Amino acid sequence: MQHKPTSFSIKNWSDDDKPREKLVQKGRSVLSDAELIAILIGSGSRSESAVELSKRILASVDNNLNDLGRLSIKQLMTFKGIGEAKAVSIAAALEVGRRRRGEDAVKVDKIGSSKDVYNLLQPILGDLEHEEFWILFLNNSNKVLHKAQLSKGGITGTLVDVRLVMKQTLELGAVAIILAHNHPSGTLRPSTADKQITQKIKNACETLDVKVLDHLIITQKSYYSFADEKIL
Repeated sequence: MQHKPTSFSIKNWSDDDKPREKLVQKGRSVLSDAELIAILIGSGSRSESAVELSKRILASVDNNLNDLGRLSIKQLMTFKGIGEAKAVSIAAALEVGRRRRGEDAVKVDKIGSSKDVYNLLQPILGDLEHEEFWILFLNNSNKVLHKAQLSKGGITGTLVDVRLVMKQTLELGAVAIILAHNHPSGTLRPSTADKQITQKIKNACETLDVKVLDHLIITQKSYYSFADEKIL
């Protein structure tokens, strides 16, 4: 019995294989977001291809990859066809992308405006689901000597150790600092606690002749600058 030769035409590939072959033949930049995610999850289900499943997932976050990156493993697993392994693959890939943006942001090494601070720290803070408080330590040319996380989980006077801020400032020989923290909720309005810790650090810095140049509240898409709003 003679078997009909197998055709390797792209028309005969499964829908789940096409994105992979497309990337190999044409390069990664030509693939859509859905096709890239389809490669991550590998396969769809009997009722839909990996690409169709990926399109459905993206549609749930208005095709915003940053919003997709904020979904938990459990949230991703609510989609039919996404088990734990596929959910983990998506989450891991998007976290790699977030960290890559953070490395690119290191190129901003001199601060000339609040926008520079945002560009430097948004890749680190913008997508987080919890609050983190960071400090930039600057020299007299406003060059960033060091950036450091001071606290994680909330902004209160008890979580922010002012003595540690002063110690790091002296060790680095910094003449100015910039405070920053994120609001996962997306609100840009400073809280009473935000204002209190800013004043607390500012008062301590004055004894060392160190300037607090700004305090930024950072969200996924925007920021609030204490200096720009003249409340510093």
